[in-house]
Amino acid sequence: MKQRQSGSPSRNRLGLATLIAAVLVATAAPAHAAPVPALAPADPPGSFTETNLGAELISPFASYRIPALAYLGDGVVLASWDGRPFNAADAPNPNSIVQRRSTDGGKTWGPIEVIAAGSVTASGQESPKFGYSDPSYVVDEETGKVFNFFVYSKDQGFHGSTFGNDDANRNVISSAVIESDDGGITWSEPRLITETTKPDSNPANPAPGDVRSNFASSGQGIQLKYGEYAGRLIQQYAGDVLQPDGTRAIQAYSVYSDDHGLTWQKGENVGVRMDENKTVELSDGRVMLNSRDSGNGGYRKVAISTDGGHSYGPVTQDFELPDPTNNGSITRLFPDAAQGTPDAKKLIFSNSNSQSSRSNVSVRVSCDDGETWPSVRSVRSGFSAYSTLERLEDGQIGLLYESSYTNGITFSKFDDAWLNYVCAPLEVDDVKLAPGEAVDVPVTITNQEQTAVSGELTIDTPGGWTAPVVDVPAIAPGESATITVSLTAGDNAAAAPKLDAVFTAAQGGQSRHSFQAAADAVGLKVTGTPADTNRNVDTNPYAVGDRVAYNFRVTSTATVTTSAVPTAGNFDIGFLPPTAPNCRFRVLPAGDAYNCTTAKHTVTQEDVDRGYFIPTATFESTSTTDPALTKTVNFTGQAVFLNSAGKANALAAEIVGSRTDTNRDLAANPYTAGEQVPYSFRVTNTGLVTEATVPTSGNFAPFVPPGPGNCRFLVLPAGNDYTCGTPRHTVTEQEAADGFFVPLTTWTLSASGFPSKELTVNGGETDLTERNPGLAATAVTTEITDTNGDGVDSAGDDVSQSATVTNSGNVRLTDVALEGWNGAVAELGVDGATTFTRTFTLSGVQVQAGVIEAVDAVVVGANGSRSAEAPVAAEAYQLDVEPGFTPEAPTSDQLKHDNEADFAAPRTPVVRGEDVTLTLPEAGSWYFLHEDTEPLGWFQANDAGQVTFSFDADAGPGARRVSVTDGEGQYVGWDRVVLSGR
Repeated sequence: MKQRQSGSPSRNRLGLATLIAAVLVATAAPAHAAPVPALAPADPPGSFTETNLGAELISPFASYRIPALAYLGDGVVLASWDGRPFNAADAPNPNSIVQRRSTDGGKTWGPIEVIAAGSVTASGQESPKFGYSDPSYVVDEETGKVFNFFVYSKDQGFHGSTFGNDDANRNVISSAVIESDDGGITWSEPRLITETTKPDSNPANPAPGDVRSNFASSGQGIQLKYGEYAGRLIQQYAGDVLQPDGTRAIQAYSVYSDDHGLTWQKGENVGVRMDENKTVELSDGRVMLNSRDSGNGGYRKVAISTDGGHSYGPVTQDFELPDPTNNGSITRLFPDAAQGTPDAKKLIFSNSNSQSSRSNVSVRVSCDDGETWPSVRSVRSGFSAYSTLERLEDGQIGLLYESSYTNGITFSKFDDAWLNYVCAPLEVDDVKLAPGEAVDVPVTITNQEQTAVSGELTIDTPGGWTAPVVDVPAIAPGESATITVSLTAGDNAAAAPKLDAVFTAAQGGQSRHSFQAAADAVGLKVTGTPADTNRNVDTNPYAVGDRVAYNFRVTSTATVTTSAVPTAGNFDIGFLPPTAPNCRFRVLPAGDAYNCTTAKHTVTQEDVDRGYFIPTATFESTSTTDPALTKTVNFTGQAVFLNSAGKANALAAEIVGSRTDTNRDLAANPYTAGEQVPYSFRVTNTGLVTEATVPTSGNFAPFVPPGPGNCRFLVLPAGNDYTCGTPRHTVTEQEAADGFFVPLTTWTLSASGFPSKELTVNGGETDLTERNPGLAATAVTTEITDTNGDGVDSAGDDVSQSATVTNSGNVRLTDVALEGWNGAVAELGVDGATTFTRTFTLSGVQVQAGVIEAVDAVVVGANGSRSAEAPVAAEAYQLDVEPGFTPEAPTSDQLKHDNEADFAAPRTPVVRGEDVTLTLPEAGSWYFLHEDTEPLGWFQANDAGQVTFSFDADAGPGARRVSVTDGEGQYVGWDRVVLSGR
């Protein structure tokens, strides 16, 4: 068995003597120099797909967290997680457990459903509050029943719970489980098992072993398949347990059932500084516990049980499993493999493959019951946190993990080929080398496969480092070979980088092992503070020429003794050598530090005008034995304020926001009134000091403190930022009609000793639909009123023109107007219409021209910052006016000979003074009449083509010759009209 250490992971040797029949030592010739980086998720070999099961936040949830996964057979996959209202907080936030179900092996998924509802639901809130958090499935393959374990919280979560297991006590955190007999379609009501999981002797006087607080480890529990405990169901817990010496420790323990979940028993506590932990059955029936380290040790913790999970042996760190204190997952790669077979020894593990951040969720394979973990593939390089694995069917594996703390519950599906593993763990000792130096690195490869392996070996190096690719001859099953690879450090090598030796098998697959390559390095950490922190610059400001004393703390980060020498900076006294005193330190041992209290900055006029100065300094760290090994370190300190004007500039922030549901198709799925828009604020301290950033008002909830989910940040250093993703905006009727809303918030910036500042942040228009503002207009109609009654369009007549305008877009419009026309409206809804009119008096110029000018206008409307417009047009309107000339009178010759008139005159005598009606060729046309040669004037034919006139009352009886000329001046003819004397 591999020796597991609890100290420094400087050596990590394999102890596989029982497998190694012989050791082949080889120093092979280099093949070609090309490092072998880790594969990207989509790279071959194998298949890899992903889908985000949590992309849609259903009401009332602001965050999804804590995934659980289970495969029930026949294609049924269950995925469960927390739906968290208000924010992403743990219990006692009134969380709920939600689930999606697949019946085709994870290809497609049903809707998100709540299977255990907390006190905040889509239909409202109950009081007092309660919630369910941190789901974990346990599948009983013998009965087909599936369980889901989780926390039941009231007023307290893990950190605030008291001793005791009275579920009615609102300060006691409780344990709940639900079960399903129909493959996760329906679920029972929560059953409380707190008395089992949280033992207590007397809450007022707890005894050693009593559990103050606990939670079921989220993800999945197991069912044992081998030996005397076959059929046992095991769910892991972490608890804050009272110790015999009166202290408390977070320990792990199993809660198990031997009667298919009818009753549950608690096992013994194990370890200290434990956390979320998982178990897996090994090939010989033992149970391995694998735990997060709440002590931030940087690696997973493991322990072994020989009694079916009731108790566990010593806890050790597994230095092949780095971890950033995060929940991970471990399970059997081949869960149905027969006991003791090679496939039964294969395990698969997932976690955030980092020691510094929740990122780079990766999957590892072990071929020896978790003794070594030679294979690793990355699933996501960026942020990625809790994860849980499950073997599916048809050679597929499912991984459910957090890709964000808001709406990222991502399901990855891949096959065995994608794992790209070979059962050939590596053993590499740490090496010591100087920058630019080359050393031989022995790498021992042990073949755990059932057939011989061969291939290539190299070291995956950072920039500036080099290592060749070396051929690996065939290694028989169970044997080992030691291959030497030459490693050359970069000229500016960092201290002790972690490198990977990589074996690529010709038969397929890779194995890796990390080791330290320590190169001598130089470096400094420089910090600084003003020496006089009590001076009140409001009442005693600095003046030009004053000197500001400043203290430096210089710490060696080198691995060798160095000199620390300041070479530049804005300190003109007591800082730069060779003048004494200065801040030089000639012999600084590795890891040591010194203080320099002599530096002073002389205040300039520019400093006074600005009100502050920014301390800057440059140091050189140089090895005392190798002058070529040197490094420049730059320092920039916080502003040193010189007067009240400078302090006034101390507080500043940049605050920007945006919708977080960027995947929502607003064209197909626009927001409606009452819906909540998820929104996120990014707040950056652009000021000069650490400040508190507190929202004071805004059209969001949650947002303003002190309520849960608020966006307050009380300690934000200069230059730092944070994201608040909890706010929700409830869409109003007017905003839904507009298709957008405007995030409007106010914030207060404050810091001790500085006047606070108020910021108003207008987030601009945030779309709620795919906005398409539009207008449409009808043709212009023209009406003329014969004001003077002359029967024609003449100067002074009243003219009215109108056009109807319709909102043809999909959003409300405001300020719809047509310049120079009446009818402007403040708002116009979709499909709404308004009529624009304009009135004026006919001018002599228009009458003389015979037309009203053409209309060429544009009606406009606004939808926030967007606009809509439409042309309002009409051709020139022809006026009905009498011709502007007097035709010549007919000649005597025309009156004598041309009496064939092209019109009809009365055939009977007309009484003097009465109207005379002539029927003319064209209705509506103008005609000029003469009596003999005397003009009678212009007349317009009516719709019947007739004009009416009369002779003077004193005209004598007899025949009168009436001649007609048309509007074009063409002579039409004449006819007689007989006047009677009566």
